[in-house]
Amino acid sequence: MDNTTRRTVFACSCEDTMLLDDGALAKGCGGRLKTAEQLCRSQLDRFLAAMGTDAVTVGCTQEAPLFRQEAETAGHTGQLDFVNIREQAGWSEDGAAAGPKMAALLAAAAVPMPPTPLVPLASEGVTLILGRDATALRLAEKLKGSLDLTVLLTGEEEVEPLRQADYPVLRGRARAAAGWLGQFEVTVDGHAAASPASRAAYRWGRAQDGAVSRCDVILDVTGRAPLFPADEVRLGYLRAAPGDDAALERLATEAATLTGAFDKPRFVTFDAGLCAHARNRRTGCTRCLDLCPTGAITPGAKGHWDSVAVSAEICAGCGACAAVCPTSAITYALPPSDALLRRARTLLRAYHAAGGTAPTLLLHGEDGEAMFDALSRHGPGLPADVLPLRVGQVTAMDLAMLVAPYAWGAGCVRVLMPGRRPHGADGLLGNLDTAMALLGGLGLFAGPGAIETDDPFTLLDALHAGPRRVPLPREADFLPMGTPREMLKAAMASLRDAIAVPATSIALPAGAAFGAAHVADGCTLCLACTMVCPAGAFAANPERPELSFLEDACVQCGLCVATCPEKVISLEPRLNLLPEAGARQVVRQEQPAECAACHKPFGTRASIDRVKAKLQATGHWMFADDSRLALLELCEDCRVHAATDAAIDPYAGPARPRPRTEEDYRREAGEQG
Repeated sequence: MDNTTRRTVFACSCEDTMLLDDGALAKGCGGRLKTAEQLCRSQLDRFLAAMGTDAVTVGCTQEAPLFRQEAETAGHTGQLDFVNIREQAGWSEDGAAAGPKMAALLAAAAVPMPPTPLVPLASEGVTLILGRDATALRLAEKLKGSLDLTVLLTGEEEVEPLRQADYPVLRGRARAAAGWLGQFEVTVDGHAAASPASRAAYRWGRAQDGAVSRCDVILDVTGRAPLFPADEVRLGYLRAAPGDDAALERLATEAATLTGAFDKPRFVTFDAGLCAHARNRRTGCTRCLDLCPTGAITPGAKGHWDSVAVSAEICAGCGACAAVCPTSAITYALPPSDALLRRARTLLRAYHAAGGTAPTLLLHGEDGEAMFDALSRHGPGLPADVLPLRVGQVTAMDLAMLVAPYAWGAGCVRVLMPGRRPHGADGLLGNLDTAMALLGGLGLFAGPGAIETDDPFTLLDALHAGPRRVPLPREADFLPMGTPREMLKAAMASLRDAIAVPATSIALPAGAAFGAAHVADGCTLCLACTMVCPAGAFAANPERPELSFLEDACVQCGLCVATCPEKVISLEPRLNLLPEAGARQVVRQEQPAECAACHKPFGTRASIDRVKAKLQATGHWMFADDSRLALLELCEDCRVHAATDAAIDPYAGPARPRPRTEEDYRREAGEQG
């Protein structure tokens, strides 16, 4: 295990309500083990004795506030971590066998997670209320003391005017909206001001389409379709049905807090230089665009055509983009994939060191902990061979996170999802299919799967009904370093070696980011594919006409297929474990064409023959005989001299038709009339 000399690990039996296996804990916990029965009360002195500069891990989350307070008072400067070994391990029918699991949880808790990057937002409280009836005005009356309001009524219902004009009341329908908290822009059709002489109901002035309203907050009580996709996670945009008084009250309470400076997590990091979205105005990879539920990802703006653009202000953090990005241009940051894999590796290695074998790794989000608590307090608890691992968002799980744990000794991997599929789930489900194909290709059929439920007992049934797990002959020890793509390849290589299967090529589902690009007959070595390939899978040889391909680098973006003028490139999704996948292979080569006059190499024979064939087929006047076509056998310098010596007039072609003018159209119209 890792260095154990600078970390103290406390395991408390919580007044002997759970059994502590001292032997298993000492083997796998990753530090100097200290046990207690009531660490938070009568034995608090044991905790205080460990204070100083060394790291401390406490197997309790319920009393974490107390321990933090005592550590601060004692001047503790070392790392202080907490993990729940009670509800997640000890309080279980399998508690007597949970020693390896407790050790694993304690060891994994010590793996540091990077700090959360933040995105600053600011709101001055400028608020646009969208409504269709008097509900909008009643809402405005509640908020007029805390927000700078404008009310926009659709005009479809008559509304009695306010006795006092404390804020503008206008008519119009929001046609479209863009932006986020503090930076909204709403396009309004039928925009009109209210007449000050309105009596029983508002009367409206002259209407204008295409008016633009800029605001910090939007309150939508029109009862119409939302202005944004995944509107419930758009910061600053709040909706409620006009007749739902409880929802309107919640909306008013929340809206009153939306003034000031705010920080939201920067859920993903983005490197535009790695993006495989487009090259030369040709579209390639659109995986993130197809999945983003909020519209936070858009095709690149002017000047950045080759990449997508990611709005950190709009992003709601589902992580689906990072889960499917083939080049790691987008990576999840809460936490990053490599940090999460380090924790998974520590969890699994500690479990095996403490005597466990082939556990189920259960990846879960925040909701999972409430389900574990319910099982431990009102049911049989989690099985002793199920290792829960908290992740930022389950929809952000990339292929490395689903496959690498098998190399470190996981018997199977399960992802706990809500009963109602969250935004971005399609990316995860696609990755599960791909992971099943990858592991199945190695003969491991206990591949990862999803458990979709909000009921803890249904979760327990699904865990018990999981696939039969077969321990590996040996566990891998590689470190999770590099991009998710590199970590996945390292995991697959380790698994192949561990189970001693022959190297092979594994077919993958459509859309997978691994595979080959095949070049059929008809390639003229124009090398257009080499100029657009974002991963360098296709490359040219500067010494001779030659095209090579490196399968390990191909991300199946399709830019080569979209760009090839001869349409001779096709894609095959697969993971090739054969040695040649990691070596550049020549897929097309020709002898260079030599100039008939000076014998200088230029172009290729295939490209010259292709041009000559097209000119002959079209009957181009400049190349109407063999002597003219022979010019194409010359290099660019000799061709100029030959054309000059032959006195070829480039303007001697057939007369062009006279351009049609406005007078022609008028004359024809008069004749028809």
